Amino acid sequence: MPKSKRARVVHMSKTDKKGKELSQKLFANVQEAADNFQYIFVFAVENMRNSYLKDVRAEFADSRLFFGKTKVMAKALGLTPADEHLPNLSKLSAFLNGNVGLFFTNRAPTDILSHFSTYTQTDYARAGVTATHDFIIPAGVVYTRGGELDPEDDVPLPHSLETTVRKWGMPTRLVKGQVVLENEYVVCREGESLNSHQTALLKMFGVAMAEFKVLVRAWYEKGEEKVVEAEAGSMEE
Repeated sequence: MPKSKRARVVHMSKTDKKGKELSQKLFANVQEAADNFQYIFVFAVENMRNSYLKDVRAEFADSRLFFGKTKVMAKALGLTPADEHLPNLSKLSAFLNGNVGLFFTNRAPTDILSHFSTYTQTDYARAGVTATHDFIIPAGVVYTRGGELDPEDDVPLPHSLETTVRKWGMPTRLVKGQVVLENEYVVCREGESLNSHQTALLKMFGVAMAEFKVLVRAWYEKGEEKVVEAEAGSMEE
């Protein structure tokens, strides 16, 4: 007879130990990278996608990138002049808040800034993303691109999807096997925050409204022992 799982005992000490070990490993790896590279960048990410972050890692195979617990990374760099790992490095920790990571490299800051200023990847939006433009599906037969293409260059939406789009808010109906709208349907307006039904419709009709971007906030130059803010220039010592 199989054992009952109702009274299962979970030892919190084990889970805490594992989490502590991961934090200690991140702490040690950050400090090791700080010793081995000339520049340390704090970067933020817009519309995070793991696949695109992997592309960044591949592009900079000679560098190191960490996207983990910001508190642990900040502590590894140093929170105050008294505990900073390198001179003035604690000033960089002030930028470690929000959806950010650390990037260690020997490449010149001009090269890094130039690369990321032009690096974008377009993807389908997720709930909470702001619509970049209006998307309105015209009245009549609904096509797979929702009116983005001329009818002669498109094909009607399969009838099997009619219940799906109706579930997501489109007031459609079937007429002789075709999905039809009595009036045009506004999926979204530019500037509004998208919900899950809107993003599902946008993806179905092939409309991408999210851009993956890497934004440099600041960096540390080991040779000069200084922190430079990406937009405001060098921080005062």
